[in-house]
Amino acid sequence: MEPYSLGEVEGRFAELVWSHAPLPTKMLITLCQQRLGWKRTTTYTVLKKFIIRGIFENKDGVVTALVSRQEFYARQSERYVERSFGGSLPGFLAAFTSGKKLSQKEIEEIERIIHGSAGEKP
Repeated sequence: MEPYSLGEVEGRFAELVWSHAPLPTKMLITLCQQRLGWKRTTTYTVLKKFIIRGIFENKDGVVTALVSRQEFYARQSERYVERSFGGSLPGFLAAFTSGKKLSQKEIEEIERIIHGSAGEKP
């Protein structure tokens, strides 16, 4: 998957697919008409962009996700930290937490994640 960020409308479209996949293209068209106010052609145009980027697939009239919601946003987050903080996760965390106080629960969750990624037991 090439680097790609979602605008608000594309994000709503992607969420529809991730929430209902696999789904027939007819159902996707109906959902887009109901929730986004799109015509059939608009739905196909946006779907094609996601297919080109390797995020979704339309095979035999069924749309499936090639990249999960979690994987997509994890890659986006990694690119953001790389681009904005030179890849420094501590730099990102320092900037993120400078404007707000973390709760004890948030601190414990971050510690659990850090220990888990380092292969340690919490």
